Amino acid sequence: MVRVFLLCVALLASSGVPAQSGSGETYQPASGQPGKDVVWVPTPYPLIEKMLDMAQVTPQDYVMDLGSGDGRNIIMAAKRGARALGVEYNPEMVELSRRTAAKEGVSDKARFVQGDMFEADVSQATVLALFLLPDNLRRLTPKFQSQLKPGTRLVMNGFPIPEWAPDVTEQATGDCANWCTSHLYYAPAKVGGSWRLGQGTLRFEQNFQMLSGTLNKTPISDARLKGEEISFTVGDTQYVGRVNGNAMSGETKGPRPEQWKATRLGNDH
Repeated sequence: MVRVFLLCVALLASSGVPAQSGSGETYQPASGQPGKDVVWVPTPYPLIEKMLDMAQVTPQDYVMDLGSGDGRNIIMAAKRGARALGVEYNPEMVELSRRTAAKEGVSDKARFVQGDMFEADVSQATVLALFLLPDNLRRLTPKFQSQLKPGTRLVMNGFPIPEWAPDVTEQATGDCANWCTSHLYYAPAKVGGSWRLGQGTLRFEQNFQMLSGTLNKTPISDARLKGEEISFTVGDTQYVGRVNGNAMSGETKGPRPEQWKATRLGNDH
């Protein structure tokens, strides 16, 4: 898919359509124009709607876009009542985004700042709506893991995050040109390590939202996270519950349904 994307960029670059590099009210970006870390190709509006629908954006959300371009992701999120912030390196794009937000009547919700997306603080975001290349996403993944609160939704246009399997992938309908796929992720709680469950020891190996491990010497199966929600199976018993820092609790489903609690052991974090 990266090759296809780069081919599209090459075709745009060779089409004779130059980027408009004027200033002030005359500035208009051109699809395929180069940026600091990625060329700018606008996300089709039907796909933005799909991305925001998948993330279930509400007025209670704080939406961020890294490399926000002309601001359309942020402006559409603001139209849903969410507070939203776009981080964009190109100052002309930032000014264009601000003008557009004012014209659309959402300047009170949609903010734009000039800055490097790799330096941005995303810790307050409840939703990230992004259109970036795999190399950009790979570089940002440690930030996603260290800064995002469990349950934060990440929606991607086209490219999934490398090595991180999406929780949901859907297609937009309507006039979405070449970009119609959206990938949704939930930032998972951190549960890797050892836990005390009753009189036993529960051990997790974690790869993003996917889990493996053992309860004492019995392997667990069907184990995964959705934000702070956790589920795993031991033998014929399924455990479902919620993680809260160094504790988790819930109920079992199986021959003998009951409540369960687990606490983190030692310095495992």
